[in-house]
Amino acid sequence: MNAAPSLPEIQLQVLDALRDRPDGATAQRAVRFLKEAPGPSSHQRLQVYRNNLREGLTAALTAVFPVVAQLVGEPYFRQVARLYMTRHPLRTGHLHSFGQQMPDLLRTLPAASDCPYLADVAALEWAWHEVYHEADTQPLEAELLQEVPADQQMNLGLQLSAAARVVSSPYPILRIWQAHQEQADPLFRISLDEGGIHLLVLRRNLEIEFVLLDESEASWLRELQAGATLAQATEVALDARLSFDLLGTMRRHLSLGTFSALSFATLPTVGEQT
Repeated sequence: MNAAPSLPEIQLQVLDALRDRPDGATAQRAVRFLKEAPGPSSHQRLQVYRNNLREGLTAALTAVFPVVAQLVGEPYFRQVARLYMTRHPLRTGHLHSFGQQMPDLLRTLPAASDCPYLADVAALEWAWHEVYHEADTQPLEAELLQEVPADQQMNLGLQLSAAARVVSSPYPILRIWQAHQEQADPLFRISLDEGGIHLLVLRRNLEIEFVLLDESEASWLRELQAGATLAQATEVALDARLSFDLLGTMRRHLSLGTFSALSFATLPTVGEQT
């Protein structure tokens, strides 16, 4: 005799049913967990729950990607949201990570080819969303760097703040984003000929800032974020621009609070020091 399913198992089956077609096998199995009552049938109530879930998740995606929704229009964005729910169903009890794959999805849609910048605008909006919800971290103090022996400093790693993201695009996505804010000038005009942009999206003093970067600076930050040492990241930055100013760039980002900690992976341990 099979044991009765536990409450978590029932909840997972019902959640799967809400993502399934009304006549799907998962939905048919989940109906038995809904008690019969006067009024709508179990199948009808399951459909109500399904519609409520879809509307709630569509609203959540619209809140995270409001500029993308404006660019494509509500009807098309609702279609995209439905497709996103199918390909990337909600797996957790919170919504903070729901929407992470939206830029990648938009890059695959032929219908979005008329707006080649659309996925990059979504990436900018997702960076804003993530930075907004990240935990607070203390900025790295420059004095800590001075305590490291000079011959070891290039072997250090610099950890970016949790509330920092680097975003790049061959299109002027920041100006596109700015043009679709409530306070934007209605006569604001954008030309794709303006070219691309590199940005640091950073939360500082409870405000989210967009810090303009050049290509070498963006490459340097990306390498550090991926775990590279200062020497490795600087080599990549110099490949992008031979005149890359390491000291000046370090001072700038220490003052911005871009970094939160040092990594000492390659330094000798205390017992090995003389």
